[in-house]
Amino acid sequence: MQTLREKMELIGRLKKRPEFLHVAKNGKRWVSKGLILQAVPNDLKHSRFGLTITKKVYKQAVKRNRIRRRLRGLAYDILTTHAKSGYDFVLIGKTETLERPYSDLQKDLKWCLKKLEINA
Repeated sequence: MQTLREKMELIGRLKKRPEFLHVAKNGKRWVSKGLILQAVPNDLKHSRFGLTITKKVYKQAVKRNRIRRRLRGLAYDILTTHAKSGYDFVLIGKTETLERPYSDLQKDLKWCLKKLEINA
């Protein structure tokens, strides 16, 4: 079993707005009950991911940050093991992301990867 630090080394992060816009414009998108996944191939050997939670989801920063932490953990758990390499992913939080059990969120993300045909 890999530690969190090892998983973090396997996958990079999207941090700049143009990277997010590129994924939104050119990528595929799939909506599940707990989250929305956008994905586009990149020219790198490794995958990267980014997170988006808008104020429309929750006005309170505490709740948005909790969703962000859950999605970040989900990305490190699932994207490092179940997704093909060489993709940029954007995980978009929904109101259901906060209360949905973590195991269901894992199933949602795996299902999205399968529907987008990006599962390893």
